[in-house]
Amino acid sequence: MTAENPIPGEEPELHSVQALRALQLDRLQWTVRHAYENVPLYRRKFDEAGVDPGDIRSLDDVRRLPFTTKADLRETYPFGMFAVPMADVRRIHASSGTTGRPTVVGYTQTDLDNWGDLVARSLHAAGIRAGMKVHNAYGYGLFTGGLGAHTGVERLGATVIPVSGGQTARQVQLITDFEPDAILCTPSYLLTIADALEQAGIDPTSTSLKVAVLGAEPWTNEMRAEIERRLAIDAVDIYGLSEVMGPGVASESVQTKDGPHIWEDHFLPETIDGETGETVPDGELGELVFTSLTKQAFPVIRYRTRDLTRLLPGSTYPAVRRIEKITGRDDDMVILRGVNLFPTQIEELVMGIEALTPHFILELRRESRLDTMTVRIERHPSLGIDECRAATVVLQQRIKQHIGTTVEVVLEEPGALPRSEGKYKRVYDLR
Repeated sequence: MTAENPIPGEEPELHSVQALRALQLDRLQWTVRHAYENVPLYRRKFDEAGVDPGDIRSLDDVRRLPFTTKADLRETYPFGMFAVPMADVRRIHASSGTTGRPTVVGYTQTDLDNWGDLVARSLHAAGIRAGMKVHNAYGYGLFTGGLGAHTGVERLGATVIPVSGGQTARQVQLITDFEPDAILCTPSYLLTIADALEQAGIDPTSTSLKVAVLGAEPWTNEMRAEIERRLAIDAVDIYGLSEVMGPGVASESVQTKDGPHIWEDHFLPETIDGETGETVPDGELGELVFTSLTKQAFPVIRYRTRDLTRLLPGSTYPAVRRIEKITGRDDDMVILRGVNLFPTQIEELVMGIEALTPHFILELRRESRLDTMTVRIERHPSLGIDECRAATVVLQQRIKQHIGTTVEVVLEEPGALPRSEGKYKRVYDLR
């Protein structure tokens, strides 16, 4: 965003399909060559697929390129996917992985500037304007949410209140005292704040808040309706993931609230059949795949997000496509109150506790509109019941420490949980 073009929503490529497609092709060709020449994994995968950067002559040619998956990112941990020297990397973020190793991403200064612009564009689409006060309750640190949103607020010319997550009573006090115009957090946490406001004797509809920009976990339009009713605000969806950038890859317009618009001048989307890898037409349900178009430090080629959605025509921004609201994934990842976790992460923690066995299941429920998870786990048959009960407390603490979420742990007798000769069903979604 520049002084000459202060409103992100007025970028010219968002209003002309022809100009956008030409820009995308130019940037796609640059990205493919940049990745091939500077990331050994991409060079190997391209060579194995028999494709050369010079083969990309149209946007459809992206389908000739191999997919990128989380397994590739784990293989190259920590910095093997970086396409620039470390001296040019200005920030590193990371998200949790399935093996105890996080997914590590890097940003040049240009990457950070683009990210700030795109978050600012997203917030502008959500109805936030320069001069407003914005309460940022996304988590700071290696998680991309807090700092990514923070930069976008400042780039937009609004005032950021960097509260971060947790300490709900403090959130209530600051909302009451600082009178912010907007709030950024997960949808489930906003309902927790609404409950806390009521417990403090404050009518949630009486606050200064006018809009909430919510992301980091799937949420339904039914939850949107309840949030808007409870707090008398507009609730707008923002989408992103650290491997592709962070928050701001796509965002809803407050005018239509009909699914996030993808900022296609920076990201080329596809939807594929998760089983075959074949592209599915726009409008059909498929797994969302992204190719970055401008990222310098960490380019991604056909990254499989595992998010299930449909690509739809743009509405507020006609030249770009929207994604249908994402409410599910095609793998076994659990998203619990904005934290991504896998059963294998729990298994890794369990294996280090002698009094507990690896026979466990995860039960997901929705209580008072918030998702909860219970770990039901069998005790070691040769150890005393008191020792095993104490071990459940240790497991609960380790899950909180290493994964970052609070769960209930219930001790079961040996043999109480179901067994399977095939793939062990770990997750029981009872929501």
